[in-house]
Amino acid sequence: MNERRILVVAHARRDETVQAARRVVSALRGAGALPVLSADDRADLTAEDDFFAEVDLLGTDIPVEDIELAIVLGGDGTILRAAELVRDGTAPILGINMGHVGFLAEIERDDMDAAVARVIDRDYSVEERMALAVRVKDADGSVVYSTWALNEATVEKASRERMIEVVVEIDGRPLTSFGCDGMVVSTPTGATAYNFSAGGPVIWPGVEAIAVVPLSAHALFARPLVVAPGAPVAIELLDRNDGTAILWCDGRRSHELPRGARVIVRRSSRPVRLARLHPSVFTDRLVRKFQLPVSGWRGADS
Repeated sequence: MNERRILVVAHARRDETVQAARRVVSALRGAGALPVLSADDRADLTAEDDFFAEVDLLGTDIPVEDIELAIVLGGDGTILRAAELVRDGTAPILGINMGHVGFLAEIERDDMDAAVARVIDRDYSVEERMALAVRVKDADGSVVYSTWALNEATVEKASRERMIEVVVEIDGRPLTSFGCDGMVVSTPTGATAYNFSAGGPVIWPGVEAIAVVPLSAHALFARPLVVAPGAPVAIELLDRNDGTAILWCDGRRSHELPRGARVIVRRSSRPVRLARLHPSVFTDRLVRKFQLPVSGWRGADS
């Protein structure tokens, strides 16, 4: 039997996360699996503890296609980084929350040892989450940048003193134009991230939809929109723009947008895979993560 290869992704700037990573790596080795780290993570962890110096490297020693699963120790930002690391493979991501809200995480740190044991036993299910494919075209129509996003793609003004002027297109037809600070195009997974902060709707993960939310738009019709996942969303920067703009995807990948640029966002053909240990109701996750009051509830209908 081939040796199982498990990627460990850790936010190494916290002492408790370094110790947690050591426990996970030790448990994997003890079960006969091969722990793997990214080059950046191994450098950061080794700076804190020489124990990690000999762990195999992703891409150098082990190709991403051979990774069975990624165990992530951190918050949502670390989970997004893990999604980036395994994007060219098929490994699902198991998030162990070491941060604050940790909306994407499956479990909290207190259950870490049990979670690793279940990974070793292959006792987990896999949930697929819609991702976005993002392209940028210049004023001549040439594709100058391509990327993807799990949470959201945003077009934002690059200078504080200048707004940007955009035309919004849905499903190949122009919808409206206005000046604004930016636009957020979000998946259901990202609905509780930037989309939520911008006043967009919370979308249950089982709903196939894309949210389009203007940021501080100077217009009467500038409400959040929910569109079908098959409807491409395009945001064009008008030629008369005085301000410059930038594209951000998941807050991790960015590209400066020239005047006249066109950003096209559509559903990606490749979802992101999340490992799940427990069947969960999204309502319960909202209540728990946002500490919503539910006193007075009399129970669900039988």
